[in-house]
Amino acid sequence: MSIDLTGDYFSLFGLPRRFALDEAALEAAWHALQTQVHPDRHAHLSDAEKRLSMQMATRVNEGFRTLRRPLDRAQYLLELAGVDAALETNTAMSPEFLMEQMEWREAVEEARDAAEAHELEELHRRLLHHAREVRSHLGSQLDDEHDYEAAADTVRRLMFIDKLQQEIDEALLALEN
Repeated sequence: MSIDLTGDYFSLFGLPRRFALDEAALEAAWHALQTQVHPDRHAHLSDAEKRLSMQMATRVNEGFRTLRRPLDRAQYLLELAGVDAALETNTAMSPEFLMEQMEWREAVEEARDAAEAHELEELHRRLLHHAREVRSHLGSQLDDEHDYEAAADTVRRLMFIDKLQQEIDEALLALEN
């Protein structure tokens, strides 16, 4: 029962440090590590060894959660590259992106106000497609170009998209109720 608590999550799971990720390999590595470090397997050990097991299990779970979600994985890669994405303070976006966001938000608001579930579902579908395109571009920025500053901007864009997807989901849920 020994894993490196100081290495990065990619090393922990034996994966290359890239945005493009083999999700099946991540899942398999997570299960294998969980089998090794799960606290229930070490209940018979000393308190110190149980604490260590808990720390390792926590590290494995945190790593899995981070690498499993593309937005979190991108933020983590930026952090590893020493780039502060300034997610809380840098809200500067291109005028084109801001206009696009306003158009998306207006369309969602209109569909929500008119109680048009079909239109909200269509907006959600289109937004998911758009998010896939942006994530693909982000993958190129991180893995191929190593343009971390541009990738930080794209991460901020994806955060807007995720938030808008949540708003659509909430509007659809409200219509169902």
